[in-house]
Amino acid sequence: MIDKDDAGQILYGDSAYIGQEESIESCGVTGQINEKGFKNHPLTDEQKASNRLKSKTRARVEHIFGFMTNSMDGMHVRTIGLFRAAAKIGLTNLTYNMMRCVQLKKTVSAVFLHDQYAKVMG
Repeated sequence: MIDKDDAGQILYGDSAYIGQEESIESCGVTGQINEKGFKNHPLTDEQKASNRLKSKTRARVEHIFGFMTNSMDGMHVRTIGLFRAAAKIGLTNLTYNMMRCVQLKKTVSAVFLHDQYAKVMG
């Protein structure tokens, strides 16, 4: 789903994108595709390190899509019209951000309460 409008951006992808480098580069997109090992040709240590660097960004984004898919059923856009679809996607993103904020506040509160408890019992 990439086209010429995406020129200059970076595409992080797993090994499923191998073999599509030509179409990715024809759109002016820089491909950061993980390399794939084969049965009698495993990845070198250099390739593994390269894949690890590429996967740091890719994994962070995939976790968000995974949460939206599994917990929010947010990957289905059943609307008529581009404006309504954009509104639904925007509201889904807003909901995710609010849920993430609550999750982070629980973590911070737990650490804060643990520190206060340790001082009292200390």
